[in-house]
Amino acid sequence: MIEIPLIPDPIIHCDFDLVYHPSEDSFLILDYLKKKINYSYFDDILITKIGKILDLGTGTGIIAIFLQKIKSSNPDFNPKIYASDISEEAIKCAKLNEKANNFNDEIVFLCSNLFESFPDNLKNTFNIIIFNPPYLQSSKLIKNKTKIDFSWNGGSKGYNLVIKFLKNALSYLDLKEEHYIYCVTSSRTNLKEFNKEIKNLGYKNEIVKNQHIFFEDIFLNRLKYVLY
Repeated sequence: MIEIPLIPDPIIHCDFDLVYHPSEDSFLILDYLKKKINYSYFDDILITKIGKILDLGTGTGIIAIFLQKIKSSNPDFNPKIYASDISEEAIKCAKLNEKANNFNDEIVFLCSNLFESFPDNLKNTFNIIIFNPPYLQSSKLIKNKTKIDFSWNGGSKGYNLVIKFLKNALSYLDLKEEHYIYCVTSSRTNLKEFNKEIKNLGYKNEIVKNQHIFFEDIFLNRLKYVLY
């Protein structure tokens, strides 16, 4: 299998206090993609079969821009890249980083709370959805939450938002073609309970990469909908 030449990480600037800076979880995703995308396959899906990719919760845009860089190096890899975030500051930051990496309005940016503001014509169209979600349990010790707290606050169980996302994602995945969802979870949540819930939604889950950092392990999950 011919591998794509090493592509450097995107140039990322973040002068916004309320935008999540790339961290270990961001690079967990990047490192996996670097090993799993080549001239023929995105993971084990033929790249010619991939029409649209969504980077949900894009933050600085690092994942979407990296995918755009791969696109520019491989003429057979030609999906439309979408990037969304609930934060207007994040969308502004990601657009600036797109330009810093010499791309001009090639990525489609959407400001949206999960899929709430997505146009209907995007339903049933995405082959790949990547989501680096807030995945830590909310803390009762934090009384006055700021906007930046929502970049880590995954609700009372830590995975509440991920479950909501997975329920809604079914309307936007192209279930007639091969598809994957990638999302990050933490060992600080009840992963046995989490996996039971996603199985009940009809997803098959595989942990494809993990990393130990300080007080937790973080996991990159690869999900596929199997109940047709």
